[in-house]
Amino acid sequence: MKKNSTTRRTNYGPWLVGLGAALWGTESAWRIPLNQLFDAQVIVFWEHVLILLMLLPLLLSRLADLPKIDARTWGYLIFSAFAGSAVGTVFFTLALKYGNPTVVNVILNIQPLISTLGAFFLFGDRLTPRFFLYAGIAILAGIFLSVEHPTLIGESFEKAGLNLGTGYALVCALFWGLSTVAGRGTMMGMPLRLAASLRIAVGLICMTLILLMYRKLHRVSLWPPAAQAHMTTAIVALLLLASISGGIPLLIYFEGLRLTRASTAGYFEMMQTLAAVCITWGFFHAALHWHQVIAGIVLMAAVAMVQRAQAAVETSPIDREMSLSSDL
Repeated sequence: MKKNSTTRRTNYGPWLVGLGAALWGTESAWRIPLNQLFDAQVIVFWEHVLILLMLLPLLLSRLADLPKIDARTWGYLIFSAFAGSAVGTVFFTLALKYGNPTVVNVILNIQPLISTLGAFFLFGDRLTPRFFLYAGIAILAGIFLSVEHPTLIGESFEKAGLNLGTGYALVCALFWGLSTVAGRGTMMGMPLRLAASLRIAVGLICMTLILLMYRKLHRVSLWPPAAQAHMTTAIVALLLLASISGGIPLLIYFEGLRLTRASTAGYFEMMQTLAAVCITWGFFHAALHWHQVIAGIVLMAAVAMVQRAQAAVETSPIDREMSLSSDL
């Protein structure tokens, strides 16, 4: 009976990761307009403030569990919050500002390769030999996806269409991929409510320090003239970013992550790309050239093949942790 229960939970776990990621994919609808009103760091700061207010009851209800958390779990949590919730999100916001939003969202599919390697080194997940073949194809597809005019790449990167947005997206993929692995480690050592709320709390501390470092923790930077001139747009977009694309998917995602291997979770996060592309291409008309469409399809197919190959060989030590209960 216990084995059947564990199987059912692990079956729907990845789909919860996918649902949370799909809701995260809606953030471009709010983050792109906010880029016109705030600096990237300020957007992420306000996002953390609002999400923490939403999750504060969850945090307060689990404070008694804090002494039970070991140092290893704290380390995973702090890194997950720093890399994923704070720094990675800042780079994503910058990527949307300086690059083609559709390219940015599709190229983020490279992060499952990073999470797979991270899970291999940290959790002992096995790597199939086919991983390297499909990973190489995905990387090549990502290069072609990033270049608007590949025939001009021999002349200069600028003429080929490479820009800051692509670079920021790749850095974001690195941080988010590693954050996926750290988030899985976090869920092995603390309850869902505490993990989700503490990640935002630690992320807010990181963002506060970042604003202090950039000397932006003052009224003019936190609520600049552009935001004052478009008060309704700023407030509504921030609230939607923090709720529909923030706090709600965070809870769904963490519950799914608790039931899913880190190396598998990364692939279901591609649902974020599908939702994001529908928004950036459909509503913001950020179209792709034909070779970029083909490269994007090849990239997603290669990553999916990696997931399929990994699923056939993985007998990770994490599997033994799947049956551990976590208070909701």
